[in-house]
Amino acid sequence: MLSLSAVVYVLIYLIVAGLVFFLLHWLISYVGLPEPFNKVAHIVLAVAAVLVIIGILLSLTGGTPVFRA
Repeated sequence: MLSLSAVVYVLIYLIVAGLVFFLLHWLISYVGLPEPFNKVAHIVLAVAAVLVIIGILLSLTGGTPVFRA
C-alpha cells in the first residue's frame, strides 16, 4: 500500500520535472535552431522526459529507483 507522503513526494517531483522540461522545450523553441537540430533537440528532450517519468513511477511502485534524489 502506498503511503500518503510517498504520493505527495512523487506529485511534487513530477510537477518540478514537468516545469523543468517545459522550460527546456520553450528555450529550444525560443532560441530558433535550424530545422534538423531543432527536431533532434526536441526528440532528445522527449526521450529524457519519458525516462524521468518512468524512473519516478518505478520508484513509486517500490522497485529499484532509476534516479536517486
